[in-house]
Amino acid sequence: MRLQGYLDRIGFAGAPRADLDTLARIHRGHLNSIPYETLGVTLGEPLDFDAARIFDKLVTNRRGGWCYEMNGVFGAALVEIGFKVTRMAGAAMREVMGDFTIGNHLVLLVELEDEPWIADVGFGDGSLQPFRLQAAAMTFGGYRLRLEALDERWWRFHNHEFGGARSFDFAVAPADPALLAEKCHWLQTAPDSNFVLNAVVQRFRGEQILQLRGRTLRRVTPAGVDVSLLQSADELVEVLAGEFGLDLPEAATLWARIVARHEQVMAVQAEAAQA
Repeated sequence: MRLQGYLDRIGFAGAPRADLDTLARIHRGHLNSIPYETLGVTLGEPLDFDAARIFDKLVTNRRGGWCYEMNGVFGAALVEIGFKVTRMAGAAMREVMGDFTIGNHLVLLVELEDEPWIADVGFGDGSLQPFRLQAAAMTFGGYRLRLEALDERWWRFHNHEFGGARSFDFAVAPADPALLAEKCHWLQTAPDSNFVLNAVVQRFRGEQILQLRGRTLRRVTPAGVDVSLLQSADELVEVLAGEFGLDLPEAATLWARIVARHEQVMAVQAEAAQA
């Protein structure tokens, strides 16, 4: 971790301290500066937990990343500043898919004056701000969120109504590194993994959220969603650069797969509507 390089990447000015103001500023700055993206999976780039690789990708090379990378570099920066951070195994969409999902997300617990806070810049379109570990409804940037205590062990974060994924669960305990590594490998290699099937890029721009899934671009505000359809590989590359800050001309090679996947999903949806 070269802390100043990370702080420059997210536009953080001043001297960071291990307090709530710094945590909130870094959290928001990260989400507004570094896009969530799964293009590394789609392009066949091997992804792991190597800290130097992640730093070079997200900071030096100004790419984005998925949860393991986003919360990985974010958490490392917090530790460097002096925060006490616990990496926890999250489970995105566990409410639908069950315990198989445990470890498919990385969540951070941050202790502030012995008060636990959840910090997560790796969900793509989740909370702009860290939040206390307590059951409550929250509104950040106009988006309504909720944290629910499921039982004595498990918690569930409910995303806003326009979120790409509607929830993730977590248990307050240090993550098993072997479990995270297993899920990381499965998510980027299994034929039925959503990350293999779909190219996804998301970022915050102030209170606006940009969501690119395949060739569908969604511009989200608390008031609603505007949807448009990309028409060519050139437009894909232009949108990645102009809207997401990703200089990635090699993404043009993905266009045929993106179109084929889009047509497949549309066909399934049409068949379901007629049933």
